Formats: sequence, C-alpha cells, structure tokens
Amino acid sequence: MIKFIVDQEHEKLRLDIYLAQKIDELSRSSIQKLIEEQKVSVNGKNQDSNYKVRLDDNIKVSFDLKALEKIPKIELPVIYEDSDCLVIDKPAGVLTHSKGNFNREATVASFIKPKLKDLEGNRAGIVHRLDRGTSGVIIIAKTPQALNWLQKQFSSRKVKKIYLAIIEGQLQPPEAIIDMPIERHPANPKTFRVDENGKSAITEYKTIKSKDDLTLLELKPKTGRTHQLRVHLKQLGHPILGDTLYGGKPADRLYLHASSLEIALPNKQRRLFESSPPKQFIELVA
Repeated sequence: MIKFIVDQEHEKLRLDIYLAQKIDELSRSSIQKLIEEQKVSVNGKNQDSNYKVRLDDNIKVSFDLKALEKIPKIELPVIYEDSDCLVIDKPAGVLTHSKGNFNREATVASFIKPKLKDLEGNRAGIVHRLDRGTSGVIIIAKTPQALNWLQKQFSSRKVKKIYLAIIEGQLQPPEAIIDMPIERHPANPKTFRVDENGKSAITEYKTIKSKDDLTLLELKPKTGRTHQLRVHLKQLGHPILGDTLYGGKPADRLYLHASSLEIALPNKQRRLFESSPPKQFIELVA
C-alpha cells in the first residue's frame, strides 16, 4: 500500500497526473489502469482518473513496489564524498531518479542507494534534480539530517549554481537578467511555460562565445523552478540546442551542463564543486 496526502503545490492536478508524478516507477497509463481496477482510493472512495485532487486528500494505492524487477548496477564519477554527502558528475542521458512504466533503468538514485543510511524510497537522498539530458554537478545526501540541511540550502537560495548552455542564435544584450514567472503548462503538464500567474523565476545570463548561429552561454539561476533555464531561453526565442521539448533543434544531446555548485555542507564548510564542460560544448563554438 502506498499513501499520499495532497499538498498545496499539487492540488487541482488530475488524479492520474498527480500519482504519475509521485510514483516514478509507474507511467500515467499504468496509474490509469490501477484506477480503473479500483486499486486507488481518495478519502476512502474510488475516483476517476480525471478527478482533481484537493488539499489534504488522503490517497491510497494498492500496489507493491517490491514486486518490480531488480535495477541494474551503474558506476558514476564521484567528485567528492564524506560521511554526510556525495557529489557526482552526472553524464548526459542518466536519470536522477527513475520514471515510467516499470522503468527500472539505473539512475543516480540507484547508484547511491547502497551508500545511504536511514533513507528509503525511490528518491532517497536526492536533494535536487538534473534532467536526463543535462550533465554535470549534482549533490546527494546520505542521511536524513544531511538531506534536511542541504534542502534548506536550496530552498533559502544559498546555493550558487552555474550552467553552460549552447543556444541557437545570439542574445541581445549579451548580458542580462531574465525575470519571468513560470507555471506548469495546463495543456501539457509535463512541461512549463512563462505566465504572469506563475511562480517567480530569475536567471542571469552572460554570452561566452558565438560562432555561426550558435552561442555558448553562462547561466546563473537565482531561483530553482523546474525547467527554468529551458523555459526562459525558449521564451526569448533562443531555445537550447537539442531541447526538442521546448522547440530546440534536434542534436546528439541536450546542450545544458551544470558546471559548478557552491554550497555549505553539513560539516559547515562551504565548498565549490566543478565539472569541466563536455568537449562537444567547446568544439561547437571553437
């Protein structure tokens, strides 16, 4: 049995969409099947997939995640490790945590699982997330205390992050601050869009180098909205190369790289962790 209490951030979502976001192992179609089989209850009653969840709804799903097949092993490059946390240089193409219909591929979460203490669940130890196509620095907590400490660093905006991105065309001016609120797209809940009713989202950018119709940017997100950098650049008419979800030209990868992360560790030391840009980034604008 899996149980959830709906919070303010997720209220008004369709029941199937809400559960697909909360249960990474199952796709939306799998969730819909469970709902049809009356294996999902809301406040003790069965509801349709299109039921809009409400604040404090008590949702129960009759499904045993242990029945899923074993996750294959993966090795990831470690930048730093101590008793509290782990910093990884995530390759492009690797998920932070699993998604999809019984999708048991190796992820950052599965790699760190043997290193965790008193943390359980599919997202155990995950402090923040990098999209599958994004490479670079990601920090993981090993204990509940470290997780709480690191998450507070992110929520209070005390973490300094720098990304590199290659976009189509050139931004004018070459340096500026993007201040555009972002919300989940009502017609496609897996994506986000700029909207005046959205949550505050601020990104600082600087042009590093341009060649032909491509530009290498340095991006400093001041807030941490999902898909923030991708949405902001799409809105400016210069989507990230390879970001087909947001109108970018197809490429061999998503050209977005988390190049550095500065944060206060649970041992109270403030550290800067860096990842060298992938060679493709340099070659395209050399």
